[in-house]
Amino acid sequence: MDKSKLRLFHTTKEVETHFDSFLDTVSQGGISFRSGLSAYLESAGNGDMAAKLKQINDLEHKGDELRRQVEHELYTLALIPDFRGDVLSLLEDLDGLLNVMEDTMGSLDIERPAFPQELHADLRKLAESVAMAVEAAVMASRAFLRDIQSVRDHLHKVMFYEKEADGQSDKLKRAIFASSLPLAEKLHLRRFVDQIDHIADEAEDVADWLAIYTIKRLD
Repeated sequence: MDKSKLRLFHTTKEVETHFDSFLDTVSQGGISFRSGLSAYLESAGNGDMAAKLKQINDLEHKGDELRRQVEHELYTLALIPDFRGDVLSLLEDLDGLLNVMEDTMGSLDIERPAFPQELHADLRKLAESVAMAVEAAVMASRAFLRDIQSVRDHLHKVMFYEKEADGQSDKLKRAIFASSLPLAEKLHLRRFVDQIDHIADEAEDVADWLAIYTIKRLD
């Protein structure tokens, strides 16, 4: 049988459905983060972030519940013993990606960095690249469940968007340190740019491990 066509959970649709719901949650986290950052910039840092923060907090809690459910099912149903460790690691890595987005949004809400207006467009571009890297990592994970041969089609997109995010981050930091802002404020803004960019780095880490898990399944 062609291993590339095997569904990972071909014997039980329920576990695959729960894993799919978990991936939906991570994907929604990326969308929520991007829209939350945009809303923050539109309010010039003075608006109410409670609704956006609650949205991503709820997604993180939902993701935790779904992750635990899938982990429980993998053990109690004695599923995929050869690949269980890889799937559990993938779940943890994706959950960590969602946690980073939640932490970054929480830090924005607490610290309220005052980004100059002239940086807003580039910050939105950075958030877009980060969200696209997250989505590509989710799509690669979906392929790992259903059609292992197509995983690579999505992994290269994660790398592309991560590099885009790195370039946009570098541009923003150069602009920050070339400005007349006080040094303490420059360092504050730089830290947030790095924190946002780190989300794409986390997505790349998911992709790197997923590439290894894929090779093992096809071996």
